[in-house]
Amino acid sequence: MKVEDIKKICVVGAGNMGHQIALSAALAGYKVSCTDISQAMLSKAENFARTYLPERVAKGKMTQEQADLGMANISFTLNLKEAAQDADFVIEAAVEKINIKRKLFADLDRIAPPHAILATNSSFIVSSKIADVTKRPDKVCNMHFFNPALMMKLVEVVQGPHTSTETAQVTMDLCEKMGKTGAWLKKEIYGFLVNRILAALHNEALFLADMGIATPEEIDLAVTNALGHPMGPFRLMDFTGIDLSYYIGMERYQETRDPKDKPSPLVVEKFTKGEWGRKTKKGFYSYE
Repeated sequence: MKVEDIKKICVVGAGNMGHQIALSAALAGYKVSCTDISQAMLSKAENFARTYLPERVAKGKMTQEQADLGMANISFTLNLKEAAQDADFVIEAAVEKINIKRKLFADLDRIAPPHAILATNSSFIVSSKIADVTKRPDKVCNMHFFNPALMMKLVEVVQGPHTSTETAQVTMDLCEKMGKTGAWLKKEIYGFLVNRILAALHNEALFLADMGIATPEEIDLAVTNALGHPMGPFRLMDFTGIDLSYYIGMERYQETRDPKDKPSPLVVEKFTKGEWGRKTKKGFYSYE
């Protein structure tokens, strides 16, 4: 398959990442079906598109014709079969839990056409942990977007030992068609490129906060003012979701059983309280 053969894209998951990936693909001219198990999430995603596009036109960032095309190209459905049965490329953007992803990929393998590529947007989980539930492991890979997906240019394309070079190349070409810059990793590694580097900084920041050496606010001030980062690690966790940090840590710990992979006590406390960041109006900071 070549990138020119991709006409329809299915995005599974309408959350923080999924709905923006779907809209990015729709704006690039692809027919896109965004699906989720939650009607509330789908309604929120559709409302976002109907608000975001007119705002971009008003700011002169896109033409009315581009906005109309994007809205015409995207649809939202609770029905996974309806979304994936005629898709040429599927991007899974569900919660970071391996058992959920494996179930989804088994279902997608039965539903999607045999030629379709099945990609996971997982932030850390390599696709070899998922590919074996399908009959097309050569067409399974990681395609990791960054938050917010509409604005961030980089996409990590990870070619596992099961992934064909053709699949990786088509995925790289799709990144370009969507106006993104693809980084092709020809070997799998947990966390890929960016998140491995970011995790080292976040783990140290959490250690300093857990030990009472400095507050999250003080650490963020140090990172933004001394290191020049646009956002400190705690503000960034609020933005991406503290629940995501918790799930990633727990998935890793369950795999390795290494205590150092457990989520930070501060992350566990925030997760237990339901203070997950911007999405819940409170995390390390308040967003009321």
